[in-house]
Amino acid sequence: MTIDEYRQHDALGLAALVQKGDITPVELLDLAIQRIEAVNPELNAVIHFRFDQARAEAKTVDRKAPFAGVPFLVKDLGMEIQGMPMCVGSKGYRDYVSGQDSFVVRKMKRAGLLILGKTNTPEFGLTPFTEPKLFGPTKNPWNPEHSPGGSSGGSAAAVAAGMVPLATANDGGGSIRMPAACCGLFGLKPTRGRVSWSALEGEMWSGAAVENCVSRTVRDSAAYLDVIQGAAPGDPYVIAPPKRPYLDEVTAAPGNSASAGRVRTRSACRSTKPA
Repeated sequence: MTIDEYRQHDALGLAALVQKGDITPVELLDLAIQRIEAVNPELNAVIHFRFDQARAEAKTVDRKAPFAGVPFLVKDLGMEIQGMPMCVGSKGYRDYVSGQDSFVVRKMKRAGLLILGKTNTPEFGLTPFTEPKLFGPTKNPWNPEHSPGGSSGGSAAAVAAGMVPLATANDGGGSIRMPAACCGLFGLKPTRGRVSWSALEGEMWSGAAVENCVSRTVRDSAAYLDVIQGAAPGDPYVIAPPKRPYLDEVTAAPGNSASAGRVRTRSACRSTKPA
């Protein structure tokens, strides 16, 4: 597989190739690392790297997992990865190293996602642009003179540039949706309580901030939410689980909005990439 071929697939497409034995997780990682090394020096989307650990995990990944062998990045705010820094864009946290995996990170790993590193974010995720003094600004891969938005700008730039097919993002006041709009991606803010913040927090911003991802296709975001949704022991509140997998909703007929009492939504999104 070439880099251009790698960039044509979404996460579920790459996982299907691994599941069929057409490519190995290590080969996918090598392609992702090549892409990161080629474009990240200009874009400054990835700020912490985890290449060696990901290669070790790739050798034992469950080939039947929903995201088997898929290269992945985690925003440097919200989710903890054992042994990695979590600076939240702040000089005050430059020396902080996570002592454990977050509840959701454990779910990511069981789903077969291979975490290659962490992405840039503004200090404490408080601005709609990604320009922390600690790491410097992230640039938009469609036009480096423009912003990728914030606060999940590092994740959005990495996905739009074809480093990985999806990456984590979180949203209190638009931090998934704005970078998705700026970078031509799909981004959804889930309902409060749908995804656990354990063990870092019980809730963020009194429940206003929610964890999810940015992706190139609707189906990737749906399948990813299927993986990470659900409460952890000790969460301050629990909401009802979905009636069926979110991935099933992507191909389900929306029905008549007038009679069903719901808004008709788009069920597909064409994948695009910067030149």
